[in-house]
Amino acid sequence: MRFMMLMIPKGYEQAKPGTLPEAKAVEAMMKYNEELQKAGVLLALEGLHPPSMGARVTFVGGKPKVTDGPFAEATEVLGGFWMIQVKSKEEAIQWATRCPAAANETIEIRQILEMTDFPAEVQKARWAEGFTEMQTRNA
Repeated sequence: MRFMMLMIPKGYEQAKPGTLPEAKAVEAMMKYNEELQKAGVLLALEGLHPPSMGARVTFVGGKPKVTDGPFAEATEVLGGFWMIQVKSKEEAIQWATRCPAAANETIEIRQILEMTDFPAEVQKARWAEGFTEMQTRNA
């Protein structure tokens, strides 16, 4: 089973462009990332620049509208993510509890929606094979 572990750092929604974590925090996180890698569960990981450097595209009335960050209405934003492959949600939770997160950080754990999770008629759809190919090619 694949899971995303989403890092949600409280206060990051207000971070100025170019805000970076302190060296000690990066070092601790890299040790944790190495543990994930050595255990063979790490598939991908990335940190994200603050929302002040990003943009959002909404589709009000079906038309795209671009809003540059920061986003006034944001209360929680992503600071980064890990994609891991483990045997269960419980194992994903165990890995998340080992993260050297700060007191203002939350990790949300979400299982990846696999093609096999869909009903048979969706799995048999003409485009379904291409979707599975995309997932494995980019994994």
